[in-house]
Amino acid sequence: MHPFVVLVDMVRKDYEKLFTHHEPPEPPAGLFERIILAIKREQELRNTKRFAFGFLALLLASLATAPFSWALVAGQIQDSGMLQFIEVALSDFDAFFASWQYFGLAIAESLPVMGITIFTVNMILVVFTLRLFLYKKGLLVGYLLHDV
Repeated sequence: MHPFVVLVDMVRKDYEKLFTHHEPPEPPAGLFERIILAIKREQELRNTKRFAFGFLALLLASLATAPFSWALVAGQIQDSGMLQFIEVALSDFDAFFASWQYFGLAIAESLPVMGITIFTVNMILVVFTLRLFLYKKGLLVGYLLHDV
């Protein structure tokens, strides 16, 4: 027999003997709970980051569209002639009180409903995102600073 084969055979027997009498070490107590806690903490951190970036995107989008929605409302109010009805109502109170139903109906008919709706939805989004940020501020800042 070749001497190399004898050497390999001897080494193999030594390793078999070493691993047959070796017992695996016991894991430390509470290892499973620590692993599960670390996984949950990582999931919470991921969800918080996703929530923070979603909040930031919604806030930036609503703040960026605020001037455009205000310009739309202002332009539609000016084009509708509603300002002239309000000006006449404020300049001649006697005529306004004598026929206030007609003035109210004329103003209501000339309201720019679409522009007011877009502006109102935009302002609700701004207020909602600011309120949500102030409500969740401690949670968001705690998670984001803990990660750094």
